[in-house]
Amino acid sequence: MSSDKSRIEKIIDQINASNAKKIALLLVIGFACYHGILHVRYGTNSCKWLLSDGRYKGDQEWQPYGCMLHRYTKIDTRKCLRYIAFYGTNTHFVFMGDKRVQDLYVTFINHLLEEDAEVLRSPQELAKNLTHIDNKLKLKVEFFGMPFISKQMIDKFRQWQVSKESPSIIIAGCALESIKLSNASLATVEEYKINLTRLVLPINHLHKKKTKVLWALQEPINPEKLLPELHMISNNVINLYNKAVIEILHFSEAELWRSIKLVGEGMMSESPNGIYLTARPLQYDIQILINMYCNDYMNFNDGTCCSSTESYTTLQIVTFVILCMCVTVAVIMIFYRLIMKWRGRPIHEYSALPENELQNQSPAPGSYYNLFISLAKMALIMTYFFVCDRTNFFMKENKYYSEFSFWLPIGYITVLGLFFTEDSKYTKVLHRDQLNEWKGWMQVVILVYHITGASRILPINMHIKVLISSYLFLLGYEQFCCVWRRGDIGIVSFFRVLFQLNFMTVTLCLCMNRPYQFYYFVPLLSFWYLMTYCFLAFPPHITAQSSENNVMQYFYLLIKFIVLFTVITILFMSEVFFEKVFVTRPWKALFVTTDDDIREWWFRWKLDRYSIMYGMSFALILLLAQRYNIYDDNNHSNLFSRGLALTGTLAAIIGIGCYIFITFLCSTELECSEIHSYITFIPIVGYIVLRNISGVLRTRYSSLFAWFGEISLELFISQYHIWLAADTHGVLVLIPGYPVLNVMITSFIFVCASHEVHRLTKVLLPYAVPSDWKCVLRNFILFLAVLVPIGINDGMF
Repeated sequence: MSSDKSRIEKIIDQINASNAKKIALLLVIGFACYHGILHVRYGTNSCKWLLSDGRYKGDQEWQPYGCMLHRYTKIDTRKCLRYIAFYGTNTHFVFMGDKRVQDLYVTFINHLLEEDAEVLRSPQELAKNLTHIDNKLKLKVEFFGMPFISKQMIDKFRQWQVSKESPSIIIAGCALESIKLSNASLATVEEYKINLTRLVLPINHLHKKKTKVLWALQEPINPEKLLPELHMISNNVINLYNKAVIEILHFSEAELWRSIKLVGEGMMSESPNGIYLTARPLQYDIQILINMYCNDYMNFNDGTCCSSTESYTTLQIVTFVILCMCVTVAVIMIFYRLIMKWRGRPIHEYSALPENELQNQSPAPGSYYNLFISLAKMALIMTYFFVCDRTNFFMKENKYYSEFSFWLPIGYITVLGLFFTEDSKYTKVLHRDQLNEWKGWMQVVILVYHITGASRILPINMHIKVLISSYLFLLGYEQFCCVWRRGDIGIVSFFRVLFQLNFMTVTLCLCMNRPYQFYYFVPLLSFWYLMTYCFLAFPPHITAQSSENNVMQYFYLLIKFIVLFTVITILFMSEVFFEKVFVTRPWKALFVTTDDDIREWWFRWKLDRYSIMYGMSFALILLLAQRYNIYDDNNHSNLFSRGLALTGTLAAIIGIGCYIFITFLCSTELECSEIHSYITFIPIVGYIVLRNISGVLRTRYSSLFAWFGEISLELFISQYHIWLAADTHGVLVLIPGYPVLNVMITSFIFVCASHEVHRLTKVLLPYAVPSDWKCVLRNFILFLAVLVPIGINDGMF
């Protein structure tokens, strides 16, 4: 028999993480070139994208091309105008045109009115002039009824041209009356062009005076609903007028509002008479206008259209300079090795292998090649993060939620995970493969939850909170089991865990100019890991060996649990005391947001304040039950007898069902959150029972989910910048116009980048946290020495 592999087998051998990352790198380079060409050809001004193109998503929400549209409420809009007025700038909007423009004006005024103000009714016929003035906002909005490009309109533009105070924005557009009165004569189209030409010079002069002129293209009509006396109006004739506008004004300083045509076209089927739009598309048009005018003043995270990029800080510049130095050193080292290899003197490095899989591999003395290569790769990844989320180079779009878009990918990935089911070499309850599988599946669900914006659906929101609680539950469980069995509470293992939890987050804080609390999941894990470590390390030190022949050890352990519970409860009962503890310098910077607000940390902390205790308590119960032979998980059989197994399964199903029922009973998120911390262990323990009570289920696992579980932390943190966008408020767009394909491509790159960061963290771990505790303390002091000047600059001290 030939030992040569077949072609299919050779192809399968090439499907691995290393080659996937190479493909991801090529995709990033390719899309960078593609977007570079787009910017060269169409410019980088997202205002043009906002005004030129867009589409309706499945929920009939308007999505501009390549940027995010903030949904301005009346309060948001008035806040924007008040802010502009505070700095002494008067706002003057002018609407000029036919009945369609008048409807736009009326919708705009109604959006500006305070809640208790009387709604403005649109006149049945075209009004000559309408004016709205709000002295509080230094706002003036005018409408001029001019259904033709007449001498009156041209004179009005020339009047503004020579006036000392010209409008802020002029929205103009007309065509329908010309078509109607001329019976769709082509000669009128030529006259329309000539009159448009006379507007070019005044528009150009107004542009120099900082007046923005928008010429709205005409929306199509719905012929099926058109009245008989308007039969001469057709979409073909409307297109001729739009073509004339594009031809004449394309080279002027006027901005063509093309997206208003697309907004109307998508909703024209709802028009009552086939010509005029209903309230919904008019509201979208107003949102486009306000986003264009306000976004650069308000800096809403979910409004990137017409918004300038965030300015760079000195710390960011210094960080990237250091990263560039690492890349330079790495390149020099690579070239040096190539030269030495070419001369026949290749460089070889040797390092001692770890004695077991739990021991950390130490770097070879004097070897810095892997260190700088890893730092250089990290620098490139951080650059990609920065370009994706801190620049307008790649596009961003709003999230889109529907039941279909949320449940379909979860169902699909769950079924896909079942195809990768394998036998585990472990039989224990909550063995390593099962833990990784659980973390991986939870992470996939959380990712789908974030990209679809499902947080507004309360039952889904509460179930995701259970998944976050599960991570903390497992953290307490794993740390307790580790110390109980091995008794390792040394300083080296402590710093190793902290480094693995925080390396990526701290790097992102420096590169992306975000506070530590922005990545709330890592502060939660780090804080509760510290609490768990203190709980386990505080004397007396209790392990499986020390407690085997000393019953008093259990009493001491109970005292520890009571003390921990008391401390947590006291902090919860007094929010003032809580704030005094956590806003104390210098660690205040770890718990507050950019606005120096601790409410986010308070909310996250109290939501899962007992989860770590649930995990440690469950670990203790499980270990004691195993010690006293209450169950046996040393083989592939069921944990209990048939009767107990059925009873446990039924109890678990009832527990999970009760929690689901409770989430549907809650009327608000606040109400649900108040009881969450007391009952979150019910669905968690219920799942553990269902997953482990049967020997067949306990000893099988999904290798796909387990793989995701290995990199779950990196996936959670990376999603903020290279999968989602605008601080998680939107979605990164590499392929505009193809949302499904875009999610597939960005997901592939995102997973590859997360896996590489996970690998680099493991490579850098022995350099940052060596096996010698003295070297660990030295590195920690060096880290503090770097942190102190940063903290002084940020006001930590």
